[in-house]
Amino acid sequence: MLCDLPYNANDQQVAVVGALARFCQTPANDDCAFILNGYAGTGKTSLTGALVRCLERHRRQVLLLAPTGRAAKVFCTNAGGHQAFTIHRKIYRHSPDGAPSGYGPLAPAENKLRNAVIIVDEASMIGNSDDTGMNLLEDLIMYVFSGENCRLILIGDTAQLPPVGAERSPAMNAEVLRSMGLKVTMAILTETARQAADSGILFNATRLRKVMALIASGRAGEILPVPKLKADGLEDVRIVEGPDLPDVISSAYDCADNGASDSILITRSNRRAAEYNAAIRAQVLYREEVIERGDMLIVSHNHYFSKRIEGIDFIANGDIVTVEHVYGTENRFGHKYADVRISLPSPADNGKTVEIDIKIILDTLGSYEAGMNQTERASLYAWLMADNGPYANINPESRRWAVRSDPYWTALQVKYAYAVTCHKAQGGQWRNVFVDLAYIPEDALGLSLYRWLYTAVTRAKTTLYLINPPEALIAAE
Repeated sequence: MLCDLPYNANDQQVAVVGALARFCQTPANDDCAFILNGYAGTGKTSLTGALVRCLERHRRQVLLLAPTGRAAKVFCTNAGGHQAFTIHRKIYRHSPDGAPSGYGPLAPAENKLRNAVIIVDEASMIGNSDDTGMNLLEDLIMYVFSGENCRLILIGDTAQLPPVGAERSPAMNAEVLRSMGLKVTMAILTETARQAADSGILFNATRLRKVMALIASGRAGEILPVPKLKADGLEDVRIVEGPDLPDVISSAYDCADNGASDSILITRSNRRAAEYNAAIRAQVLYREEVIERGDMLIVSHNHYFSKRIEGIDFIANGDIVTVEHVYGTENRFGHKYADVRISLPSPADNGKTVEIDIKIILDTLGSYEAGMNQTERASLYAWLMADNGPYANINPESRRWAVRSDPYWTALQVKYAYAVTCHKAQGGQWRNVFVDLAYIPEDALGLSLYRWLYTAVTRAKTTLYLINPPEALIAAE
């Protein structure tokens, strides 16, 4: 495995390689999991790629998983092109339950693998539940160890934001896994690889992480220091003032190989994201219609199709899609909709895209909410079920089945994808990352802000832009 690394490994990396080799070679008499906690710039990505190539060479089955579609795409690239899937896509299935042209609720999928090593990247994002009410971590464990002699490797970064509503990542917590009956091995990478020594992005990430380590050890003092970011003298970290932002974003879009899709703006709330999205579309992209060809959208809720679609099972929360064509818009049931053709990366054929004709709901695009709220969903359901509604000619029980596959009820919930919250950006990487540092309230100064900054900073591959940073957050030297 060491020979598969693109550099000479340091002592810490050599130790981790040895631990992973022993873990993969030892017969699995018990359900075994390996937690690899690797901080930014420590070589975690290269080690993972080397591990995959080594396992393939020894003809071991390897399954790569990640929590989101974008994270799976990044994982595939980092693993040398080995296909990666979202966790949902592999561990769940839809069972036909008699609904006309529809599918029933999610059910556990069968793991038919034998002697496989199942590697999960960005595991720190995995929570105990998701927006479907499923216990994602528990179901992942059940899937892995229902296979014959399978092993699980969880790779993540505990300095990043934990899942929404959690103080710590349960998937990266050995005690949580042991409480599920697993035998757990742990390793940690803290030493920055020599290849990353000149990176200003990683310099800032490491500085933030070291303070978080002091906080965890209780040595940070009673009053937490204000986090400090360094920009002066660093070629890949730049400060941007508000008036210059449209021009700087436009230049970043022009310079990136993939244009806007290789840039992202990260902010602290859905409200701020909506405001930035509106400004970018108006002042950078000069788009006037609510939805236009070329718009990038981020999916805000998992979308399951009412009939089979070739090449894709479902569209995942966090997937970024591109509008290829707008057929038309309409107002119906108190909401605005558009019929569009979208494209997104194919989960079945890496490097290609799938194009789908689908109805989207336009109300959520500029909304300050994460998606449609319960009141709006209830109102829409009442419209569809009404005695004078579209299904008035069938009985109430049949209406309930019909609504489940109704195109308005199942319309894709999306938001513009030029600016997102940090949780939405987690698991992805972009060439250019803009981090909104304006209007950070005093009560946000604490460990959560360190984690937020660390996660935002480490999304950048080439250039990190700090927007309107308060003077207190910028290091003097």
